[in-house]
Amino acid sequence: MATDVMCYERMHLNLKRLGLAEIDARIDSSVQEAASQDLSLVEFVDRLLEAEVCARQGRAAETRISLARFPARKSIDSFDFAFQPSVDRRQIKDLLTLRFLAEGQNVVLLGPPGVGKTHLAIALGLAACQADHAVYFTTAHDLVQMLMTSSAIGRFNRKMKFLLHPSLLIIDEVGYLPLDREASNLLFQLISQRYEQAASVILTSNRSYGEWGSMFADTVIASAVLDRLLHRSVTITIRGESYRLKDRRRAGLLTTASRTAPAPDQIKG
Repeated sequence: MATDVMCYERMHLNLKRLGLAEIDARIDSSVQEAASQDLSLVEFVDRLLEAEVCARQGRAAETRISLARFPARKSIDSFDFAFQPSVDRRQIKDLLTLRFLAEGQNVVLLGPPGVGKTHLAIALGLAACQADHAVYFTTAHDLVQMLMTSSAIGRFNRKMKFLLHPSLLIIDEVGYLPLDREASNLLFQLISQRYEQAASVILTSNRSYGEWGSMFADTVIASAVLDRLLHRSVTITIRGESYRLKDRRRAGLLTTASRTAPAPDQIKG
C-alpha cells in the first residue's frame, strides 16, 4: 500500500515536471472510466494523450487569437445569413476550409457600413487561428499610422518584417479615410511584398473598386494595389441593411429613406 501511494505521488509529480497538465488533471477520473468501460491499456493511454494534445492545441489557439488583436470575437455561427441574403453561405463555408490561405488568395469584402464585413473577416481570422495559422488584424488607419511612424524613426524594414510574418493579414475599413501620397506608397509596398510571398490578405472596404482611384492620392498606385490584390482573390459584395439599424427598423424608428441601403457602386463613405 505504501508503495502504491509513493507511485501515485511520483506519477503526479512527474506529470507536472513533464508539463502534462491535462493528463495530470484527468488521470484519476480516467482510471475509473477505463475500469468501468473495460478499456484496454492502449485505449486508456490513447485517450489521455488525445486529451493532452487537444488541450495544448486549444491553449496555442488562444495565444494566436490574443496575438491577432481582434477587436471582438465574432464566429460564423453568430452571422445572420437570413438578414444578409446577398452573402452566399456556401461561398463562406468554402472560405472556412482555409483553402484560400493554402493557395495564397486574398478575400475582399465590399459593402456599406454595418452589413457584416468585419464580422466575416474576424470569423475567417478566428478559423485560421484555430487551424494553427498566425493572423494579425488592424484597421487601415492604424496600419498606415504604424507604417508612417516606423518609416519616420528608421524602423520601416523591421515593421514590414512583422507585417509579412502572419499567414493572414486582415485590413479593416479601407476607404473610410483618404490616403496621402506617402501613406499610399507605404501601403502599396506592404501589399506588393505580401503578393510576392503569396501571403493572404483579407480586406474590407465601403468603397467599390471604381472609387479606389479617389481613395489613394495617386491613381497609378491605386491601380497597382488593385492589380496585386485582385490577381488571386475572392470578392464578396454585400448588399443589405446595417445590422446596427436592424433593431431601430424593427422598432419603427427609421424613415423609408434610411431603410434603403445603397448598392456598392453608390457607396461614398
